[in-house]
Amino acid sequence: MTETATATRAAALDVMAAVLDQGRPLEEAFDAAVRALGPRDRAFTRLLVATTLRRLGRLDRILKGFLDKPLPKRASGARHLLRLGAAQMLFLGTPAHAAVATAVEAARRRQLHPYAGLINAVLRKVAKEGPARLAALDDPFADLPAWLTESWSQAYGPDQAAAIARASGCEAPLDLTARDGNAEALAQLVGGTVLPTGSVRLPVGTAVPELPGYRDGTWWVQDAAAALPVRLAGPLAGKRAADLCAAPGGKTLQLAAAGAHVVALDRAEARLARVRENLTRTKLGEAVTLIAADATTWAPTDGALFDVVLVDAPCSATGTVRRHPDAPWIKRPTDAAGLTQTQDGLLDAAHRLLAPGGVLIYGVCSLQPEEGAPRVAAALARHADLARRPLTPGETGLRPDMITPEGDARLLPCHLEDLGGMDGFFVARLVKT
Repeated sequence: MTETATATRAAALDVMAAVLDQGRPLEEAFDAAVRALGPRDRAFTRLLVATTLRRLGRLDRILKGFLDKPLPKRASGARHLLRLGAAQMLFLGTPAHAAVATAVEAARRRQLHPYAGLINAVLRKVAKEGPARLAALDDPFADLPAWLTESWSQAYGPDQAAAIARASGCEAPLDLTARDGNAEALAQLVGGTVLPTGSVRLPVGTAVPELPGYRDGTWWVQDAAAALPVRLAGPLAGKRAADLCAAPGGKTLQLAAAGAHVVALDRAEARLARVRENLTRTKLGEAVTLIAADATTWAPTDGALFDVVLVDAPCSATGTVRRHPDAPWIKRPTDAAGLTQTQDGLLDAAHRLLAPGGVLIYGVCSLQPEEGAPRVAAALARHADLARRPLTPGETGLRPDMITPEGDARLLPCHLEDLGGMDGFFVARLVKT
């Protein structure tokens, strides 16, 4: 066993503990844990952790069948090593002897040696009987916490909820947005496929920096669903636009690329650094003013109002499980309800900043119903001069089943499933009369 193999398993254990025991986001925990690893080892560690989190429910069910009694709470490290070892064998094709040996060695090095024998015995059983038990697990909700299964089933019905769960369990492909809006030319450049919504899609695992046009800034990474809100705002050339929750910056780039003069706000200066980097790479910085401020209290110094205001509000992000497999396990049932006040405040700020005749786009990457239509209904009730401008089938590739009876977009991970799916998203278009 190499020191490299031991180091990658140790880093994976650290990430699992940070996510599942401390509730830290995967991206944050991963960056802190892999600093000493080389690029290939970082990539493997990420694959191992993401796979384990994506299949956590199934792994726990299988492991439970091989344990005489549940592990005590203090043995969370041993539990994570069992999960990682089982994931290697059942989903990544790692030879059983290697998966078992690295897990046992990690236990010994992490003061988990009292559990080394147990880990060895259980993982050997997984190697022998695990594949058959995995094949018999035909539950689309197996990898979701019970509260999320119940929420989606109530909101969408059991059949559609099952389709959402299956799609959410698949790793997301790579979607690109073209700077010049020419998706066909971009698809030809990178060897991708143009989606009906106008994004260019590439297979799972595509190496971003190696694609043609990356250094030239001719495109940026943006899920197909996340690219729709700006496309629904109408013509933007020469208009004054505000992006009230700008980071990580995809929608700000879209607004600027379409010819708008953009003010992009975010509460955290550190989060705007990534937006600034993307603006530099895509050469769109001259059209954008970045401001670190709370959008709910910010006002332009010149008092000028905006033709377009975009609110991609903070939300529970349950529509992004494909790309963030940690999300089901670090979110809580009360998260969505706790965010509605923030969403309402941002909608009120958008109304205040919007010029008469202007367009307000509200969106959340959430599948939780309380973060979508009820927020719009409440805003319309508070502001008599706001009205919904319904979305229509065919607009920017929207299908009838993507549009609610009220005229909002309700995008599901199982939409465009034959092409690889998309993030879950809610989008509403309002106008100030």
